[in-house]
Amino acid sequence: MMRIEQKLANLIKDEVLREIEDYIDELFEKIVSKKDAKEDKETLKEMQEMKKEFEKILAEIESDELDEEECIELFNEIMDMRKEEE
Repeated sequence: MMRIEQKLANLIKDEVLREIEDYIDELFEKIVSKKDAKEDKETLKEMQEMKKEFEKILAEIESDELDEEECIELFNEIMDMRKEEE
């Protein structure tokens, strides 16, 4: 059975970061295509910050800085966020 740390790392790498990167790409395209893109620029900044946070979490998992309880909590939070988006 896969440890929760590995499940969380896989979720972040394989799904969350990919989705954030895709969204960032979409925002860049929107910003380039129109001049008044203040709101998009703000969203882009937020998404880039979110990406950094997830990369930081990933680094903490890989360096064993997060305990199992923290990983379970983060995993559940991400899954809840994903359900809300659907």
